[in-house]
Amino acid sequence: MYKKLIPDMIVESVHKIDLNFLKNKGITSLILDIDNTLLPKKEKFLDKYTVEWLEIAKKEGFKICLVSNNTRKRVNQLKEKTGIPGIAWAIKPRKGAFKKALKLLDAKPHETAIIGDQIFTDILGGKRVGLFTILVKPLSDDELAWTKIVRRAERIILKRIEEYEN
Repeated sequence: MYKKLIPDMIVESVHKIDLNFLKNKGITSLILDIDNTLLPKKEKFLDKYTVEWLEIAKKEGFKICLVSNNTRKRVNQLKEKTGIPGIAWAIKPRKGAFKKALKLLDAKPHETAIIGDQIFTDILGGKRVGLFTILVKPLSDDELAWTKIVRRAERIILKRIEEYEN
């Protein structure tokens, strides 16, 4: 189980992801978390840098799908603004929404990356389906009480990863 909590890559933000590296790994599709990955939880609009990053990813040929545990309203707002398909109420880390995203993207797990800010939802869920997993630093500290509790466990895991790598 512990291996399923270790991301394949850790980066500061989506903007720091090397899209050429992903292409060279055979990644053609991206599943993106929304809250604290693309924009802070309480923000309604993506900043211009994130919009530009999404446009670059599309131009580079990546197929993209949004997958969020948040509401349909929240996901639909971003779907409308970006033209990117999305899945709400994902119940990550359960496999269902990831499999649905793969079907929407017409992609295989080994050619798809999940990008998210939470180990116990995005990374664990992606690993359970066989995706390449990328953990980004959360954009905001403004989170649900439950998420704040889970972040403590995440810090322990990240510290162990860091110790192992050094």
